[in-house]
Amino acid sequence: MNKTSNTFPRFELARRIEHLLMLLSFSALGITGIPQKFPGSQISVVIVNMLGGIENLRNIHHIAATVMMFGTLYHLLVMGYKIYVERRSMSMLPSFKDARDAWEALIYNFGFSKIRPQMGRYTFEEKVEYWAFVWGTVLMGLTGFMMWNPISTSNILPGEFIPAAKAAHGAEAILAVLAIIIWHMYGVHLRSFNKSMWTGKLTEEEMLHEHPLELADIKAGLVNQPIDPDLFRKRKRAYYPVAGVLAILMLAGVYGFVAVEETALKTIPMQPERLVSAYDPQTPTPMPTFAPTATPASVDAADLTWNSFVGPLFEQKCLMCHGALGGLSLATFEDAMAGGQSGVIILPGDGANSFLIEVQAPGGHLGQLSADELDLVQQWIDAGAPE
Repeated sequence: MNKTSNTFPRFELARRIEHLLMLLSFSALGITGIPQKFPGSQISVVIVNMLGGIENLRNIHHIAATVMMFGTLYHLLVMGYKIYVERRSMSMLPSFKDARDAWEALIYNFGFSKIRPQMGRYTFEEKVEYWAFVWGTVLMGLTGFMMWNPISTSNILPGEFIPAAKAAHGAEAILAVLAIIIWHMYGVHLRSFNKSMWTGKLTEEEMLHEHPLELADIKAGLVNQPIDPDLFRKRKRAYYPVAGVLAILMLAGVYGFVAVEETALKTIPMQPERLVSAYDPQTPTPMPTFAPTATPASVDAADLTWNSFVGPLFEQKCLMCHGALGGLSLATFEDAMAGGQSGVIILPGDGANSFLIEVQAPGGHLGQLSADELDLVQQWIDAGAPE
């Protein structure tokens, strides 16, 4: 307690620096993560462009995640020191009293009780927020690893875990950002502006309002009682080697997290414009080859009808291109006589001027008729093209 200003220490400098690093890394993660969750939003597009593109945005996101991992490791080592060496009470652990305090606060806020719950160093709201942050950090770390290292993840877990991790990561990110904006901002800055994480201390009035049980313990001399120097040194000698080994293992874990593989989420840089050939075949395009047909035997003029000769011939030679779905159909007698997009192709009684004969006569048509076949078709047309 500072007797001149009547204030009480709340957070030492190291804890305030830790909070600042977490604040900066969390803010960077939110600013660079939400646009990736909602890429179609106009605000997301603006943020991505402001940060130099999606690749830069992802790099910033990864750096902020790495800073948060280092902050988490530091927090674990400091907690171990506080609990084992300094024998600080684990006052952040939830207890049945917290559930009772939550109920009493609820009925007090609704006006059903005139008595405000008396709380110690950490209120039930602070404990909920702390453990929610712990849970979120674990979940975001695991799912972030899966997305950052999808190949390594798929070697251990089924591939379905990757999209599941993406969904969980995005949902938890939204929950975390909303919790900070709504819960934390209201409880720390709007309901009453708590400056202890910046100044490191609270006034006696603030302590009496928020932490009356801790204030009573401080005044009774029960908080931070001196430790025997020999015992203190003995604990430090035991803790430092263990903490050093744990630090090395955790740092190796962080290194593996960020360097185990090259991320699959990589944007290919834009290539300079150059002229390319849109279609440059190395060999001629092959054309379909029709099966050879035998030279037709002599056919009596009376037998030259569509059903007996011309129809089967067209079915064999022409329907590959001139079927029911083509611009000209030779599938049936009616279709052939109706013609196609170019008009009538068969003029009954006038084979020489029929478009069908004019197309076939020069040769080289894809469905080319032999000379004998073409002669018989012309005879059929000259005979009036009977069905």
